[in-house]
Amino acid sequence: MASLQFSAKEEILERFLDSAARGDLAQMIQLLTHSPSLINQTGNSGWTALMLAARNGHFHVVEALLSQGCDKFLLNGSSQTAYDIAKFWGHRHIAHLLARTDDSCCSVLSTSDLSQQETYFSRETLDRLSAKRTDTAWLEAKRCDPNSIYLLFSNLSPMVRSPQEGQGTGDETKLCCFRYQAVKDLMDKPATVPVFLGVEKKKKPDPSSSSGQTEQSVWDPPAWFAISTDEEPADLLKRCTESKCFFPKTPNRDLLKLSEEDAGVMAQARAVLAWHSRYSFCPTCGSSTRVEEGGHKRSCLNSSCRSLKGVHNTCYPRVDPVVIMLVIHPDGNQCLLGRKKVFPVGMFSCLAGFIEPGETVEEAVRREVEEESGVKVGLVRYVSCQPWPMPSSLMIGCLTVAMSTDIRVDQTEIEEARWFPRQQVIDSVVRGTRSVLTAPPRQTIAYQLIRHWIGMTSNL
Repeated sequence: MASLQFSAKEEILERFLDSAARGDLAQMIQLLTHSPSLINQTGNSGWTALMLAARNGHFHVVEALLSQGCDKFLLNGSSQTAYDIAKFWGHRHIAHLLARTDDSCCSVLSTSDLSQQETYFSRETLDRLSAKRTDTAWLEAKRCDPNSIYLLFSNLSPMVRSPQEGQGTGDETKLCCFRYQAVKDLMDKPATVPVFLGVEKKKKPDPSSSSGQTEQSVWDPPAWFAISTDEEPADLLKRCTESKCFFPKTPNRDLLKLSEEDAGVMAQARAVLAWHSRYSFCPTCGSSTRVEEGGHKRSCLNSSCRSLKGVHNTCYPRVDPVVIMLVIHPDGNQCLLGRKKVFPVGMFSCLAGFIEPGETVEEAVRREVEEESGVKVGLVRYVSCQPWPMPSSLMIGCLTVAMSTDIRVDQTEIEEARWFPRQQVIDSVVRGTRSVLTAPPRQTIAYQLIRHWIGMTSNL
C-alpha cells in the first residue's frame, strides 16, 4: 500500500513538472491547488517546475510560479538557478523577470529615506566653467592674473603640506597653492602642461553685512590651474614658503589624507594630468599633439589625421567606468567581501571590476561578481558613485542580491572571499572592532556601500 501511495505521489509530481515544461498553465495551477508542496519539488533530473518553464521559454508559467512564492534560488545538479537557465537558452525576457521582479530581492534591497552620502573626491568647490575653455583670450588673461592659483604636480603627485600644530586640522594634509609669479618661469617650459580647473564658487553673502550684496557683485573669483612639470621634485619644493611640504609617494594611501575640499580639486587635476602623461602622441596616427581648451583636449598636428574629422573620444580626457558592488546574501543578513593580496592584514572590501565595451552596469556587476567569487547575482540597484583619480576611474557603487551562495574564488583576481554576518560588519564599521574584519578606509565608496547596507535596517 505504501508503495502504491509513493508511486501516486511520484506520478502527480511528474505531471506537475511536465505541465510546467509544456507551458500548460491551467493543468499546472490545478495540480498546485490540490498539492501546494509541489511548487519547489524536483524530479529525477533535479529540476524544479520553475527551471523547466525557464528552459522552454514559458513566460506566463514562470510569472505564475513566482506569484505563488516559489524559491528561485534553488540550484539544479549543475549549480544553475532558473535565472541561469533562462539566460543560457536566450530567454532574456524571462531572465529579466527572474532577476528583477522578486519580492524577496526587493525586500532585501528596500531602503528607508536615507540621504545620499557625498563621497570622498566628489566635492565640487570650483565652478568648472567648461564653456570658457574655448575662450583663449579669457584663459590667457586668467593664466597671467596675479590672483590665479596654481597647484604643482610632479609624477602625478601634488605638492602638499602637513597639518600645522595647533590649527585643529587633525591628520588632514593641504594642497600647496601658488600664485602666478611663483610659477611664471615654469609656464614657459615646453614640458609644462597647464590645466584649467575652474574658478572659486561664490560664497553666500553674510546676512549681517549690509554691504554683502555689493561685495558679491564686484567679486572676481580667482581661477585655479594645475601644472605638471619635469623639474626635479627637490627643486620644486624650494618654491614653497610653508614648512613640511612634500610630494606623496603612495597615492592610494597618502591622497586619502587630504581635506574633503582639497580632495575634490585634486581628483579633477590628477585625472586630467594623468591623461596628458599617456596621450602626448595621437593614438590614431602617432603624430604629436597640441594642448587645447584649457588642457581638456589634445588635437593632432597632422592635418590629414582622421581624428580631426567627426567625433573621436581619443581627443579628450578619458574616464574609465568601474562597478563596485556589495553582494547581499538572500537572507539579507550577510554580505560578501573579498580581499586582494595587497590589502593590509585582515582587510576585506567590496568586489569591483571595469565595465567592458557594450556592457550595461547591471551586466558588469553580474559578470564581475561571478568571475571573482563564483557567486551568481540577480537584482542590481545603484547607490552612488565616486571619482577615483588613480588614475582616472569612476566608481559606480551598487548593491546586488545573490542567487547562489557557494564561493569559488578566482585566485588571479582575489585571494579570499567570505560571507560576513551583519553583526560582524557593524562591529568593524561602527565600533572599530578588528578581531575578524577590518573595513576599508572611510574615504572609499566601498566603506560607504557597507555603511549604507548596515544602515538600511539598523538604527545607527
